[in-house]
Amino acid sequence: MSIASLKRDEVFEFLRPDQVDVLSDAAQLIRFKPGDIVYQKGEPAKDIYIVLSGKVSLRLPGDRGVNIMIDELTQGDIFGSCVSFSLDSYVLTAQSTEDCELLCIQASVLKELLEDDPRMGYAIQSKISEIYFRRYVEAMNKLQAIVMNIPLRYH
Repeated sequence: MSIASLKRDEVFEFLRPDQVDVLSDAAQLIRFKPGDIVYQKGEPAKDIYIVLSGKVSLRLPGDRGVNIMIDELTQGDIFGSCVSFSLDSYVLTAQSTEDCELLCIQASVLKELLEDDPRMGYAIQSKISEIYFRRYVEAMNKLQAIVMNIPLRYH
């Protein structure tokens, strides 16, 4: 699957055919088995991923091997590097939870396209920011629910 077939996706609907070609050249299909790590928290954030099939969990690794699942992504979901912000490394760990196919796109190529065409760049950055912010709000709600269910101890 290429970027051209994803053009109907709301994130890429603003791309011109020549931009689709450039982005397609910077993309590759990658397959993962259950349990495979797509990327680890702290690794350089160089790619954006789109789930084509299967599931990927985004986890926040913590002390003593405890991980908090932030989100589970399915077909059509986008994750990874955020070209809207200058983050040098991934802030979560992404791990496949079942056989999956991901479209991996070089973030630097997408960022260059966004900078070369400010109108299109603004539209795509707005969509990506909305997706990531929605995911952030949902994660905060999940964390709040966890904290509110921790029994309090009185000394």
